[in-house]
Amino acid sequence: MVNSDWNKDLKVKFTVQDPCNIGRKTGSDKILNDMRFVLKTAVGEENFIETVPNRANNFCCGGGGGALQAGFPDNRQAFGRIKFDQIAATGATYVVAPCHNCHAQIEDIGHLFGGNYHVVHLWTLLCLAMGMLGENERTYLGPDLAEVGL
Repeated sequence: MVNSDWNKDLKVKFTVQDPCNIGRKTGSDKILNDMRFVLKTAVGEENFIETVPNRANNFCCGGGGGALQAGFPDNRQAFGRIKFDQIAATGATYVVAPCHNCHAQIEDIGHLFGGNYHVVHLWTLLCLAMGMLGENERTYLGPDLAEVGL
């Protein structure tokens, strides 16, 4: 069962990147609200920090629409500075990026601009919350979570 007991004492803070593709194309915030429900269940509502703005109005990370693979990293990274500043303002230690392009872009701009966060997939946190995240599945976790539940 997914629950946030593992994070009650740790109080590790999380934020989420709302992927442009599902955030805007669905015409509704329903899937983004559902994602927040799942994330808050896994990490604890008190450990979730919203970006501002968020949901369908969230800032694009700059990696989607082929930009990540297009061969213009300087332009992509410069555009991503807006997203980096938004993430940094939350103070969260982890950014949940449900989209592969967002994950790679947010990790890249974090390294480039000196971000103090780790980028993780939602499934990683769900497995961590259920106590079934294997040792070999902890690549993106920081030292604060690398051994939780082992």
